Amino acid sequence: MFDTMTFTKASAAVIGTLLVLLLGNWAGSALYNTSGGGHDAGHGDEAHAAATGYVIAVESGDAGPAEEEEAVPFADLVAAADPAKGEKVWGKCKACHKLEDGANGTGPHLYGLVDRPIAGVAGFGYSDVLAGMSADTWTIEALDAWLANPKAFAPGNKMTFSGLKKDKDRANLVAYLATIGG
Repeated sequence: MFDTMTFTKASAAVIGTLLVLLLGNWAGSALYNTSGGGHDAGHGDEAHAAATGYVIAVESGDAGPAEEEEAVPFADLVAAADPAKGEKVWGKCKACHKLEDGANGTGPHLYGLVDRPIAGVAGFGYSDVLAGMSADTWTIEALDAWLANPKAFAPGNKMTFSGLKKDKDRANLVAYLATIGG
């Protein structure tokens, strides 16, 4: 069944494959290993700069706390927002809310929402938490807090939406809602 020629061919195939893998490993190490002399060479020292042509700057661990970016007031974000982009974000809301006046869905309609009293849609069954906030209005800041995390804004409300994490998305949505019935 096996003759000498078949055995020689099979052995040559295995040895040739191992040789190709070994040479591939060697070539890959030569191309992608820039430490120049082992794994313990530093990336910020002069030898590295001479070998690669640049030094990667790294912050030291003993620096003071990083300065935080100044927070832009949400009203300024809304003033600069794009209602057309807010209409795209609205797609996340339209499964439960309607924009037509008086057309409630799972949630109350959002026609004229900005500066409307919280729990201000007559005939809609609000949760006790939101009904207790009916003296307040949906200001831009209140909408920001609500859209960021409805459960944190009014713990115990019935809304299952987890919120919009990006400030720009919330600002664009509020700018869009301000154009509806307002």
